[in-house]
Amino acid sequence: MSASAGRWTAASLLAGLLTALAPASQAASTIPAGRLLASNCFQCHGTNGNGPGFERLAGRSASELYQELKEFQSGQEGNGIMAKHAWGYTDAQLQALASWLSTQN
Repeated sequence: MSASAGRWTAASLLAGLLTALAPASQAASTIPAGRLLASNCFQCHGTNGNGPGFERLAGRSASELYQELKEFQSGQEGNGIMAKHAWGYTDAQLQALASWLSTQN
């Protein structure tokens, strides 16, 4: 096999691999950013923010949820479990989380 044929074969294999992986990466990018972040909330607030016994998060306005999360993060609401959870997120993550929860029913 010539050197140019070897390069062509390697290039073809790489192109095929990238094509095969494309659908998986496209599928992963369709998951809303806040959905994965909200998976941390389900034990208390239920799946999709609808849990019994704790404050319902689903369907509330994104700005209201974000503001509450920022208050927890700043320590304005004390040093409880929600403050500890909120400290672990960036502003962008809190916005994505609030946005996603606001779209739930």
